[in-house]
Amino acid sequence: MEAILVLHKKTGMVRSVDVARHMEVSKPSVCHAVATLRDGGFLTMDSDYFLHLTDVGREVAEQIYEKHRFFTERLIAAGVDPETAEKDACRIEHVISDESFERLKAAAKTES
Repeated sequence: MEAILVLHKKTGMVRSVDVARHMEVSKPSVCHAVATLRDGGFLTMDSDYFLHLTDVGREVAEQIYEKHRFFTERLIAAGVDPETAEKDACRIEHVISDESFERLKAAAKTES
């Protein structure tokens, strides 16, 4: 969902092949994920095979992307190589609880 959100912000239109290229994964892997997300009500696909996040999908994707940006920025500021920071942030964003993330965000604001 995050990849769809990012690509949609960049280009305005997203297909499964675009997501596969962006994430450097196979198109069948993306097609499986798309089917799962569509069944869960997070996205739709139109007759031209363009992907569209539903309101719920966009909300979840925005939350994930916020975490990604937060952790990427913090890791880079701590001296981590940007490429490594991106990869690590991607892992962290999916496992951290909402409570821990909110507390880290609040702590970062008071430090600023």
